[in-house]
Amino acid sequence: MNLIITIFIIALTLSLILAIVSFWLPQMNPDAEKLSPYECGFDPLGSARLPFSIRFFLIAILFLLFDLEIALLLPLPWGDQLSNPTGTLLWATAVLILLTLGLIYEWTQGGLEWAE
Repeated sequence: MNLIITIFIIALTLSLILAIVSFWLPQMNPDAEKLSPYECGFDPLGSARLPFSIRFFLIAILFLLFDLEIALLLPLPWGDQLSNPTGTLLWATAVLILLTLGLIYEWTQGGLEWAE
């Protein structure tokens, strides 16, 4: 029990020291560049309220879809432990074929072209 209390006291002390130093260490010297809404050095040329292109959202949704597909197929190697491993492989192949056909369709329709 003494070891646990010692580790807890060391962790608490170290956390407090780091929190106090983080308030003393930074130098607050704001200038005109830091106080401007655009810190990247560019002057704002247009409206910041322009809507995103729908193609941006399409690419984001496709990324999420294929990322989810990888997460769903990750446990596939453990599928051979099931009572019907052929059915598991068949369903995984069907999902991959369906996603591949959807990607080919979007590609041929020109939905993945970023600029026209």
